[in-house]
Amino acid sequence: MPSWSDPAAFVPLFLVPLAVQWWAAWYPGAEPGGGGYVAQRMLAARDERHAVAATLLFNAAHYALRPWPWILVALASLVVFPDVDALARAFPEVDGSVLGHDLAYPAMLTFLPAGWLGLVVGSLAAAYMSTISTHLNWGASYLTHDAYRRFVRPAAGDRELVAVGRVATVGLMIAAATLALALETALQAFQILLQIGAGTGLLFILRWFWWRISAWSEIAGMAISFAVALGFAIVDFRWEAWQQLLVGVAITTIGWLAATWMTAPTDAETLARFHRRVRPGGPGWRRFGGEATSSHWPVRAGLICMLWGSLAVYGGLFATGYWLYGRSGPGLGWSAVAVASTIALVRSWRRLEAATTRRGSDV
Repeated sequence: MPSWSDPAAFVPLFLVPLAVQWWAAWYPGAEPGGGGYVAQRMLAARDERHAVAATLLFNAAHYALRPWPWILVALASLVVFPDVDALARAFPEVDGSVLGHDLAYPAMLTFLPAGWLGLVVGSLAAAYMSTISTHLNWGASYLTHDAYRRFVRPAAGDRELVAVGRVATVGLMIAAATLALALETALQAFQILLQIGAGTGLLFILRWFWWRISAWSEIAGMAISFAVALGFAIVDFRWEAWQQLLVGVAITTIGWLAATWMTAPTDAETLARFHRRVRPGGPGWRRFGGEATSSHWPVRAGLICMLWGSLAVYGGLFATGYWLYGRSGPGLGWSAVAVASTIALVRSWRRLEAATTRRGSDV
C-alpha cells in the first residue's frame, strides 16, 4: 500500500487504477469487455471450455507469476545501479540521450552467463513477436474487412483480400517503426496507449448489456479518445499522466454517450438477430427477450465468478511475493485466500455452466 501521506504516489499508483482505470481505460491484452487480443486466442481454441480455461490460465500466469521476475530484478537494480549516474558510469559508451531509468533492466542482463542470457534474449524475441503478430493481424483485419471490403470493393474475392491484408501488414509495420523512432522511452509508449484507450473501457463493457450501444458509439469513442491523446501529445498542459487519463475518460465518455443518443439506433431486426445468437442478459436487453433475458444469461452468477477469479489471481500474486520475501505469515494467509477462492470459483463456475446449458436447451 502506498503511503496515504504521499498523494503523488498514492493517487496514481493505487487510487486511480483501483477506482477508474480498470473499467474506463482500454489497453491491449487487458480490454474491459473483451477485445481483439483475447478474442484471437479464444477463437483458436478447440471449444468454449478450452477457450475459457486457457483464458483463466493466462490471467493467472500473467498477473500472479509474470510480474515477480521483473520486480525482483528491479529491486536488485536499485542496489546495483542506485541512480542514472551509476548507469552512466557503468556504461560510458551509451549515448546520454538514451540514458534513463528503463536501461536498468538491460544493464542487469549483463550479469547473466552466456546460457541464461541466450534464454532471456530468446524470451524477449518471443514476447516481441507475439505482440507484433497480434497487432499486425488485428490491424490488417480492420483495414481489409472493415474498410476495404466494406467501402472499396464489396465484391472482392478471397485472393484479393489476402493480397490487401499482406499490403496492410507491411504498411502497418512501416508506420509502427516510424512511430517507434519518435519515442524516447518504453514508458512513453505505454502512456500513449493508455491515453488513446481512456474512456472507451466502459463503452466496451456496456455493449454487452445495453442494446442502444451502436457502431457509431464505438467509432465516436475511439475517434474522440485518439483526438484527446493526440492533443495531449502536441500541447503540454503540465499535467501528470493520471490527470490526463481522468480528463480523457471524462471527455470520451461524454462524447460517445452524446453520439449514442444523437444517432439512430441499430435496426430492430439486426438487434433481434444478435440477441438470438449471443443471448445477452441484464435489463438492457429485456425489450428483445422479455423477462426470460435475465435467466438466459445469468449475469449475477457471472459476476460472482469474476469476483472469485480476481481474488484467486491476486491472492496468488501477493502470496508469491510474500514467499519470495521470506515472510511466511502473510504468505500463508494469501495462499489460503488463493486456494479458497479457486475452490469457490470452480464450484460457482459449475453452477454457471449448468445454468447456461439449460439456457441453451431452452432456446
